Amino acid sequence: MHRHRNVRHRIDNAFESSIRSYIDQHEALLSPLAATSADAVRRNNRKERDIRSPFSRDADRIIHTRAYTRYIDKTQVFYLVENDHITHRVIHVQLVSKIARTIGRSLKLNEDLIEAIALGHDIGHIPYGHFGENCLSFLCEQHGIGRFFHNVQSVHFLDRIEDCDLTMQVLDGILCHNGEADDVRIAPESCGSWASFDKKVQDNIDGRRNRPPMTLEGCVVKFADTIAYIGRDLQDAREVGLLDTTTPIPAKCREVLGDTNAEIINTLIYDLLANSDCENQGFISYSHDIEQALIRLREFSREHIYDNPKLVSERPKIETMYRSLFESCLADLANRRTSSRIYTDFIGTDWISERYRAAATSAELVRDFIAGMTDRYFAKRFEECMIPRKVEGRFS
Repeated sequence: MHRHRNVRHRIDNAFESSIRSYIDQHEALLSPLAATSADAVRRNNRKERDIRSPFSRDADRIIHTRAYTRYIDKTQVFYLVENDHITHRVIHVQLVSKIARTIGRSLKLNEDLIEAIALGHDIGHIPYGHFGENCLSFLCEQHGIGRFFHNVQSVHFLDRIEDCDLTMQVLDGILCHNGEADDVRIAPESCGSWASFDKKVQDNIDGRRNRPPMTLEGCVVKFADTIAYIGRDLQDAREVGLLDTTTPIPAKCREVLGDTNAEIINTLIYDLLANSDCENQGFISYSHDIEQALIRLREFSREHIYDNPKLVSERPKIETMYRSLFESCLADLANRRTSSRIYTDFIGTDWISERYRAAATSAELVRDFIAGMTDRYFAKRFEECMIPRKVEGRFS
């Protein structure tokens, strides 16, 4: 241990200042409207600065959370479909990060900030995709804790439950990543204090319209989220047989965007680069033709993929699973069943913040426990709660 401290001390003295100088020099080459390390603001700032930029440190903190680890078994769109070649949440997040960094590099924006936002943006997604979100939201409203939104939950996991002390710029980008209908032209809006940010979170919880991100980097991730899924969902739908040659995408979409995932990604990125301004006015934008084609492609995907009868036929069972598991967990808390999974796998763990644990109501604890589940874990917990176990022993 003593030797480790000496090595760190030598590194500090010999390299740390030069590394920081290199980071500063690199950031000086960015757009004048890009976010820099000097802009970074933390709520607590509990640790000293090290060789990483503040936003790079945030990306590392996100990767090391339990919530990030659970990306591995959360489905993107095609829940209940067994196929190892379709997109899971962990792949989607990597695609968003890569696409956003490609755009950011070309526009001379801060790639460290972009990466951190992209890696954390979907941590709040729950079992069975957006339909699961609707189920949990209904139950949350029934129990008096307001509606459920995955973007708010992402911030909740990182800022309160695991208490990562991330920068406001990263948390804000995560909060503001969703709302694809706004992906036409976005200019950032400043957020001057933690009180303003907390109000922004509460406005989301109350269902008020989400405001734009506070940085151009957050705006880029918002666009990259759509770019990453819109063509990939078509690719996955073809992979599982939900779309075939008899249901081609609309001719206008093929003409403007292309037909394959690679073509669509390429078209959307180049159009953004040609129509955005990160040097003077500060906005990210599509052209009018791309915007209209993208709106039409979303409508097509809604009809033929997301609301396809083959995908939605099991939804009543999923609603039952959510309702049963929510009530079962509430009962475990009310009866202090400390052997229950909500205690052993959530409340009683050492990675949950004491501040959160002390303040959360029973309904909030259940919401956050379920929201953090992977699809597989969710199904196992439902079986455990609802299917009788065999009783060992002899009966006379």
